[in-house]
Amino acid sequence: MHTSALVLFSGGQDSTTCLAQALSKYQRVETVAFDYGQRHKVELEARLNVLREIKTQFPHWAHKLGEDHLLDLAVLGQVSDCSLTRDVAFKMESSGLPNTFVPGRNLLFLTLAAALAYRRDLQVLVTGVCETDFSGYPDCRDDTMKAMQLALSLGMDKRFLIETPLMWIDKADTWALAHSLGGAPLVDLIVEHTHTCYLGDREHRHAWGYGCGECPACELRARGFGAYAATLPNAPV
Repeated sequence: MHTSALVLFSGGQDSTTCLAQALSKYQRVETVAFDYGQRHKVELEARLNVLREIKTQFPHWAHKLGEDHLLDLAVLGQVSDCSLTRDVAFKMESSGLPNTFVPGRNLLFLTLAAALAYRRDLQVLVTGVCETDFSGYPDCRDDTMKAMQLALSLGMDKRFLIETPLMWIDKADTWALAHSLGGAPLVDLIVEHTHTCYLGDREHRHAWGYGCGECPACELRARGFGAYAATLPNAPV
């Protein structure tokens, strides 16, 4: 039986929802983030606010929430010439992938997370990758996660479980999952404190949270929130 987890926690909507689910399932939960030179580096500050608010607003989870880790992965930014690490416009590449794709990012994240989990004696790696709201990222696919789970377990001689709570649900369902885990307070926390915008915009406040409202991450989050809000009892007809 699994009792502990390490959540790959960026401070965005998806990873916050994954963190809430992990806290509802496991006795001990730690978090890890990566500084890889991302343009939206404000997420590294937002995540600390999210952790603080979770401890404050959900005391029944606070005692389960253990150490937080931030790993320096600057080398990834040095080898990834994309719109998340360079000041260039978002577009589709000739390969068919968006230029927000950071090659190898999730593979490196999971490898380092597994190494940390090995040292911290944590059994489950939780990541918010998703194949339903698919952005074209091959390292978010279910097949990739299964392959990584096998490779990490073999390579470290420790049976890891990679848990992907959002793999088969869309953004509207992700909002609904957050509501089922923590009610309106968790949804409000995600709106107010998490960060998703690729441009790092914390100036413009929308019903779904802060962001430029135009980048792919904002568009996906806004569309999902609109669909979720339409299902609420007091939603306008």
